[in-house]
Amino acid sequence: MRIVLVGPPGAGKGTQAALLAKNLGIPHISTGDLFRANISQGTELGRRAQEFMRAGDLVPDEITIGMAKARMEQADAAEGFLLDGFPRNLAQAEALDDILRAAGLSLDSVLDLEVPEDEVVKRIAGRRMCRNDSSHIFHVEYTPPKAEGVCDVCGGELYQRDDDREETVRKRLEVYHSETEPIIDYYKAQGLVTTLSALGAVADVTERALAALKP
Repeated sequence: MRIVLVGPPGAGKGTQAALLAKNLGIPHISTGDLFRANISQGTELGRRAQEFMRAGDLVPDEITIGMAKARMEQADAAEGFLLDGFPRNLAQAEALDDILRAAGLSLDSVLDLEVPEDEVVKRIAGRRMCRNDSSHIFHVEYTPPKAEGVCDVCGGELYQRDDDREETVRKRLEVYHSETEPIIDYYKAQGLVTTLSALGAVADVTERALAALKP
């Protein structure tokens, strides 16, 4: 299966993408992983992307598209893949269609994870990370530490990342609405979109998604 996963920041796309890809036996291809892999491997696209990133500029679509194309052409993606974070806008969605069409392929499904905006803000703005180890993550409401501001695992100080502050989250949502949401209508016109509630337990959301993918 060839699947695109979309949804606002805080919808749990990364978590669901990894679980779905494992269940379906296909690779999970995320934009973040593409950039990290290309930069660490020193590819031409990675070097070009790093130049823009160092200058604080957005990486042009053509570089992101080139990375995604190269990854989808790898052997483990021959029977399908799950795309997370790509395409991010209409230009990328149209390029993805062109890439697949040239290979005689097409998308099977687009899963749209839906979360109310206030819930997105609550999920992200409530996150706290440990200064000693960024993998130690808590939430002031959903998974609070035993002692306020102190990591349960190592005793390190918990803090709120700048990216997680409410004003930043709302700006990220504005970008999502203006740039990424239009691809949902683009794929709806192709009859590919299933909208799923991303509220509730992680396992419940995964179950909904797998049910939607059944023929």
